[in-house]
Amino acid sequence: MDGKTIHVLAVGNSFTQDSFRYLQKIAEAGGVSLKAVNLYIGGCSLERHWNNIVSGARDYVYEVNGEPTDRMVSSNEILAEEPWDYIITQQASHDSGMPETYEPFAVNVVDFFRRQCPSAEVLLQETWAYERDSTHDRFPRYHCDQQEMYEKLRACYQNAAAKTGTRLIPSGDVIQTVRGRDPFRYEAGGMSLCRDGFHMSFDYGRYLLGAVIFSFLTGKDIRENPFSPPDTDPAAIDVIRQTIWEVLKQNQ
Repeated sequence: MDGKTIHVLAVGNSFTQDSFRYLQKIAEAGGVSLKAVNLYIGGCSLERHWNNIVSGARDYVYEVNGEPTDRMVSSNEILAEEPWDYIITQQASHDSGMPETYEPFAVNVVDFFRRQCPSAEVLLQETWAYERDSTHDRFPRYHCDQQEMYEKLRACYQNAAAKTGTRLIPSGDVIQTVRGRDPFRYEAGGMSLCRDGFHMSFDYGRYLLGAVIFSFLTGKDIRENPFSPPDTDPAAIDVIRQTIWEVLKQNQ
């Protein structure tokens, strides 16, 4: 990265809010200068992102390096504000496994970002399935079955990535893999990666997402990065780091 600051923008929702909480801190610990900006609307779908582009709506909370501000912005103005290296977007979690909800909005949004910021790489982030006992009111769409939701959203994101010609950040794959490893086997009495059945936990879950994105963008081995959130178990953090390394290697 030659010492330059990497500028990363997410046009997202609460799931990108989870993803960016620790991203800058992980980068700093890895010797990388990075600015992470998230444009936040809770539950925002690709359809709404596209409608906001068309209208220029200043409906997003501007969040920088994991912290909210009082600034309300449009995606259009922020695209022109910084020399973005990466622009990340994703589907709303409840629509993530519904292929019809991506059409034509994923293509429209990605094409717009590319036109506005031709030097940036536009990426999709694969979101994740809800916890097994989630009470989210849209979980019944997937028969309240975590594995079904994961398989459906994975297929949708892979299809959207192919149609838009984007790389896919495999956050959902990492989460589902970690869920099968101690100490995160929730069905066996282990820790849940979720804090409320769908958002990531404030410590391990949010760390996992930031670590995935950092590793994906920089190619650096997360196992060599010393950052971890306060009051976390080093052995559990090592499980997350090892899983990220394995999944990203498989996706190369």
